[in-house]
Amino acid sequence: MNKKIFVMLTNGFELIEAMAPIDILRRSGLDVVTVSTLENSLEVESAQKVKVLADVTINDINVGEGNMVVIPGGFPGYVNLRNDSKVIAIVKEYLEDKNKYVGAICGGPTILGINKLIGNYKFTCHSSVKEEMNSSNYISEDAVIDRNLITSPGAGKSVEFGFALAGIFVDSEVLLKVKKGMELA
Repeated sequence: MNKKIFVMLTNGFELIEAMAPIDILRRSGLDVVTVSTLENSLEVESAQKVKVLADVTINDINVGEGNMVVIPGGFPGYVNLRNDSKVIAIVKEYLEDKNKYVGAICGGPTILGINKLIGNYKFTCHSSVKEEMNSSNYISEDAVIDRNLITSPGAGKSVEFGFALAGIFVDSEVLLKVKKGMELA
């Protein structure tokens, strides 16, 4: 399949918003690479104080190899990500390339709003950060897909978000098989 998905992890990320999509994407046969944005450490601590060992650091990825970048929420994780110049540059590059995708959940979409990248994309996000999006194109749905941007509102929709991300690259048969394996179908 050869689709590479970078999931950005930094201290304070929301555990379920990163792990549920990673699980679903990997079950779908996709190449998921967890990326620590901490330059000198693979160990990242979630908002729930769970330590996770990322696959690589942000300095070790070849950005051009990826097909999608995923920005989880979680406080203060999403603030750390939206203020990280390397992560912003990757998101901007992927958003501008119509053959690449950006996925963001909860407070994660604010990387687009705060850095003036949201343009006229339709999106969803956590209700508490809607004002930080600097856009009136908010839609209240479990997952919003607009061109190459996939967004979701929060932790309770992490599974739906994972399937929306996977659905970009795999067909409905694969998704159904994964759902059956998870007792969702």
